[in-house]
Amino acid sequence: MYHFSTAYLAPVSYYVQLYAATEGARIEQWEHYVKQTYRNRCIIATAQGTQALTIPTESNGGEKCLMRDVRISDHGNWRHLHWNALESAYRHSPFFEYYADDFRPFYERKYDFLLDFNEELRQLVCSLIGFEPRVEMSTEYLCEVSAGDTDLRSLIHPKRPCTETLLGYTPQPYYQVFAARHGFLPDLSIVDLLFNMGPESILVLRG
Repeated sequence: MYHFSTAYLAPVSYYVQLYAATEGARIEQWEHYVKQTYRNRCIIATAQGTQALTIPTESNGGEKCLMRDVRISDHGNWRHLHWNALESAYRHSPFFEYYADDFRPFYERKYDFLLDFNEELRQLVCSLIGFEPRVEMSTEYLCEVSAGDTDLRSLIHPKRPCTETLLGYTPQPYYQVFAARHGFLPDLSIVDLLFNMGPESILVLRG
């Protein structure tokens, strides 16, 4: 069993591990919410370099909040900004137009809870790439997972390179729109892989 945090359009390394979770995956919903992580942000490639897109969440009065209870804030018109950023960054990629109608509704409909939003996006991404991992939500918080399980809940983090936290993992290069300008940018959001590689995304996840 592989244990994951929830994530907003998680990085490629997250989906590589999810693909490898042949015995099942469990997404943590009973942990205390941790800010400045992939739980509410993704990183995409733009003409200027990388850009972080962050979903604003409602304040809980300074108290610790369970992940399953974290509400999305409407502050700053973020849905419009995120969709514009994705469209601007990937409109010239080979597969953006092909998948745009699948993703656009997520930026038009209001979701109350971050966990629900992330999970529905994850299900869409897995469907578009063409694999169906056996995923369940945690029923309690475990400080330590069972012997033999793989705990990734805090290892896949925007401030820690995946090559340092995931032993033996090496990002596999693939076509990117701005590679001539920036070189290959590893471990971006899964949409970077999907919009650039389309049906061949599964080959990158397989390694």
